[in-house]
Amino acid sequence: MRLSRLLTALALAATAASALAQTTLKLGHPQSSTSAFQTGAQAFADEFAKLTNNRYKISVFPSGALGGEREMVESVQLGTLDLVVTSTGPVGNFVPETLITDIPFLFRDYDHARKTLDGPIGQDLLAKFPSKGIVALAWAENGFRHLTNSKRAVNTPEDMKGLKLRTMENQVHMTAFRALGASPAPMAFTELFTALQQGTVDGQENPIPVITSSKFGQVQKNLSLTGHVYSPALILASMQMVNGLSAADKKALQDAAKFGAQAMRKRVNEVESSGVAELKAMGVNVVTDVDKSKFQAALAPAYAEYAKRFGEANIQRIRDVK
Repeated sequence: MRLSRLLTALALAATAASALAQTTLKLGHPQSSTSAFQTGAQAFADEFAKLTNNRYKISVFPSGALGGEREMVESVQLGTLDLVVTSTGPVGNFVPETLITDIPFLFRDYDHARKTLDGPIGQDLLAKFPSKGIVALAWAENGFRHLTNSKRAVNTPEDMKGLKLRTMENQVHMTAFRALGASPAPMAFTELFTALQQGTVDGQENPIPVITSSKFGQVQKNLSLTGHVYSPALILASMQMVNGLSAADKKALQDAAKFGAQAMRKRVNEVESSGVAELKAMGVNVVTDVDKSKFQAALAPAYAEYAKRFGEANIQRIRDVK
């Protein structure tokens, strides 16, 4: 009996010591607790705890609880926030080269996009972050972006004329929508639902998993499956935090981030196949037969601007990935 009590006491002491030694890191992201962002963030957190024998805990804060995307990226850069999962939209303000991924109709499909980002091109882009005081751990995923609005069905570029559309704070996206005749209105994602509800903007564009998890079907009448932009996501870390880790823990952080990114991609795959049916059931009018060639033709002025900005050879390098 005494031995049993002694062993129990030792176990409790070990648990208490482990808890005291545990370091908590904060991770923020802008989307809801049912989103693919949350799935990826939580998988990342769980895997990092596992790989470090629970010496580290990542607390996940969804729904912009720690600020908008740009604000959180700035906090990571300053070292006041440890980690963020973010779309690439605001990241271009910190690492402009990443904006090449936001060129409309650049990626053929998910396989093409993922191979590009997981290969040399994507890794070269991640290597540009440390000079900005940020560590880019992994490419994750938002998905192909589609258009919703409360005014009318959009079948062709002509249907977009005059629509006031919320966009990310992303000059590549804004250039494209101006070329299509829409009026882009950059706005933090955390403000978007209310803006749609109140009619401050007519519509927005996001991947299906974002549209469903954010319940935009409640405030938008029309969805057009334009698939106009593949939207990656990034798992970013504070350089100050990363520099404080041992070599083994740095590797664990990187491996856990890649694990989270894969979980995020898997979740996007799942919702892509079910989300459109869910929106139809909510009464959203879904336009499936969008003539993408007409949109690409209307974007000719924008493509000329992108070639000057990023270099035609760099754009072609992405198109050539098999």
